[in-house]
Amino acid sequence: MSEEVRIESMGRQGDGMADTPSGRVHVAYTLPGERVTITRGVERGTLEKILEPSVERITPVCRHFGVCGGCALQHWAAETYLAWKRELVADALAREGISAEVAATIPAYGAGRTRAVFHAGRGEKRDAVGFAIRRSHEIVAIEECPVLDPKLEAALPIARDLARILLAAGKPIDLHFTLAERGLDIDIRGPGKLAKPIESKLVSFAAEKKLSRVSLHGAPLAQLLPPTHLVGDVRVILPPGPFLQATAEGERLLAETVIAAAHGAKSAADLFCGIGTFALRLASQTKVASFDSHEPSIAALQAASKAPGLKPVTASVRDLFRWPLVADELKKFDFVVLDPPRQGAEAQARELARSKVKKIAYASCDADSFARDAKTLIGGGYKLGVVTPVDQFRYSPHVELVGVFRR
Repeated sequence: MSEEVRIESMGRQGDGMADTPSGRVHVAYTLPGERVTITRGVERGTLEKILEPSVERITPVCRHFGVCGGCALQHWAAETYLAWKRELVADALAREGISAEVAATIPAYGAGRTRAVFHAGRGEKRDAVGFAIRRSHEIVAIEECPVLDPKLEAALPIARDLARILLAAGKPIDLHFTLAERGLDIDIRGPGKLAKPIESKLVSFAAEKKLSRVSLHGAPLAQLLPPTHLVGDVRVILPPGPFLQATAEGERLLAETVIAAAHGAKSAADLFCGIGTFALRLASQTKVASFDSHEPSIAALQAASKAPGLKPVTASVRDLFRWPLVADELKKFDFVVLDPPRQGAEAQARELARSKVKKIAYASCDADSFARDAKTLIGGGYKLGVVTPVDQFRYSPHVELVGVFRR
């Protein structure tokens, strides 16, 4: 049964929200101020028709929008959309009782996303290769994706060809594509151990398509050229399936903020360092100690740190969730940068709050965990400066940010 509602605000996941006599309802692909008809569920409604469109509604740029779950907000004008992302950060801070200046959101799309995960072997259409339908395990077959770097978008036929080879194993697969400097780096996950004939086909396929590397669950199967990534002026040989920022422009902007905050530091620590996105840049001006739980990334950083012109860099494998650097260990650093996963760095933040570190730069992909950890740092005597949202996850409700704390 259809129900008419007025969309009053935008939810944190990019759904329009309407308050009705029977409770709040979330409606995807709507905008504040719109009058729409929906089919009502318990807390969610399915959009049927837009009766009064918002003046901020624009034409989506992709024909898959509304079916593919990758994008939620292609229908919203850029200015208002970016302002909403700033509000997500400001609201997260406010919920923790933190008053801080939040800068305007910086769009950081550059040429587009340089990483993507394509899925296959799921749902009814097991041969479909693409992204998941929103709130579903079904896959929508992707013909193009405007948020990807054109070089990565052009890799879709390769993803489909790989899926045809791999689906013979009868299991769902995830194809992790990374656009490296000298070609595509692909890590296959999901199928388990492959039969020898399938492995042989993959090796031949990699050579035919001149793929930089193809790995299975992180173990290289075929490599034409070592896939590399340029961090500042330092070339890093990538481990399979590494963590990288979503766009090259996003990485550059975050790094610029971190480097500026570290000015004058004599000794720095990079926590959750990955392949050294910040550490290798910081090493142009100060010695750096780096820590991360991912052994292959630490090995890649150790190798790259031998590049000429860098100050000493150490790289250690350490689970900072279970074994954070304690206040006594932090005495040797006057600057710390951390860029934890989405869950934040609760244990490490508690130790930083007890430390005497003069300045901390905190990069985050989750405003809520950042705000929680910021409250801990502020409680320990730090002052939070300007928080800068960086939008490298275009058309999604996700927002990157960086904030600088001073004792």
